[in-house]
Amino acid sequence: MSDTAKSVAVGLLALLIPTVLVTQWGSAASARLRESQANPEKLATASVANDTYCTPELKAIVRRVASACGLVQSAGGRGCQPMDAQKVAALSGGDFNALFRPLAKRASIIQFDLDKAELDPGAVSLIDKAWSDQRGGSFFFVVSRASPDGDKTYNEGLSRDRAQTVLTHLKDTFQDAEIEKQVGLLWLGEEFAQLGDEFCSWTRSREACTPADLNRSAFVAWIDCAI
Repeated sequence: MSDTAKSVAVGLLALLIPTVLVTQWGSAASARLRESQANPEKLATASVANDTYCTPELKAIVRRVASACGLVQSAGGRGCQPMDAQKVAALSGGDFNALFRPLAKRASIIQFDLDKAELDPGAVSLIDKAWSDQRGGSFFFVVSRASPDGDKTYNEGLSRDRAQTVLTHLKDTFQDAEIEKQVGLLWLGEEFAQLGDEFCSWTRSREACTPADLNRSAFVAWIDCAI
């Protein structure tokens, strides 16, 4: 091959390589775009699942609670009672609460009147705001409590009613048949994982923040830890 022919061949190769690479990169980008358009929730979930709050310990408790409380069953929204919660968590109340500390900027505390399970306007507004902050989350936890002001059995029922009130509001407001498959209820009554003063810094539906005020409540948050 002459020197001229070699030069022409080298020049053509130099032009061909970037053209092929650009074509491949463009095809790959187009494929990623098509995937993101077809499955936007997949990309959103991936970013949330890698968030810093998803510690191995929290992943384990989310997995156990999701399974035991109806989140990964066809019925959905079944809920767990206090004694079930302790067995499912396999943790002390303090350790259970500690798992959720990294969610301080995302979770909300819905507060109720003494002996009541009705939502006031502030509670309704905060629930709706928390629900809209999905960011790829798959499980919306509603962890309700009662303050230890009366009979333990009564407070267990009151705690359950508060959790159910949140679920009922979501169903009535958003009219989505999938809601019961996304919302998991965990009612703790007065006997497990009471909230302490540190939770006064969290987003709450009311200003009052005595221990009793904090525990007449339902903790709500979207969680997705790639369980």
